[in-house]
Amino acid sequence: MIKRMLIAFQFLTIIPVKTDTSADEAAIAESASFFVIVGLIQGILLIAVDYGAGLLFHQELVICLVILASVILNGAFHIDGLSDTFDALAVKSSGDMDADRKRRLSVMKDSAAGPIGAAAIIFSLGLKYAALKNLSHFLPFIYYSSLLFMPVFSKWAMVVSMIHGKAARQDGLGKIFLNKTGFKEFAISTVLLILVIISIQTLASRYAFENQYAFYAIFSGVLYSFCLMSAYFSNKKFGGLTGDTLGAVSELAEIIFLLAMITWSRLSI
Repeated sequence: MIKRMLIAFQFLTIIPVKTDTSADEAAIAESASFFVIVGLIQGILLIAVDYGAGLLFHQELVICLVILASVILNGAFHIDGLSDTFDALAVKSSGDMDADRKRRLSVMKDSAAGPIGAAAIIFSLGLKYAALKNLSHFLPFIYYSSLLFMPVFSKWAMVVSMIHGKAARQDGLGKIFLNKTGFKEFAISTVLLILVIISIQTLASRYAFENQYAFYAIFSGVLYSFCLMSAYFSNKKFGGLTGDTLGAVSELAEIIFLLAMITWSRLSI
């Protein structure tokens, strides 16, 4: 279990961890079970960055540093995947679906970012900044729980996408996860997600916002549906999912989560 958790940290973050580099494909795929734990650690680190920076800087700069920390912790892998995915989607259709898919995959593999990819990065970071700035005007618990759960749900979304998608390419780590991650990994990931939610809400019950369990239950369903649609859309456009599209799912899931938190808090459901 520890080995698989360390593999998850290696795959998703730049946090220096040591594990056997000769891990087989089964162990790599099983590490998806612990993506939620990786997200939890990232969320805790984001709160630490926010608290430390808040001792010195104004809230606007603090939020910028939090977003920067989020990008750095992920090694910029996810936001790079978002950029590559949107660049690939910008490829105009020629009428030949197979040829179009190959062209899109080729564009996605290109390390250079195009104008559409750059715009996707700008809007992603801008939306996160605006959403966190908005959330900072609510009760502190709402803001800090947003920082904590944003990466947790985004990592869970990647696992959901894996079990409903197929590999567009037959090379790379993305192929291993997409071909071998199954219901067991999804079930473990979901159980861990539920345990994290219950633990955090119980420990901070006096500060928790109204109907928090209802929010997380409804949002999980919404996010699950988003992942299903993403898998279907990727299959149509690219012939399946790739590491880049999984990164895009993670980035978009974070934005969706923040917007959902704002909506729920404002409506006080």
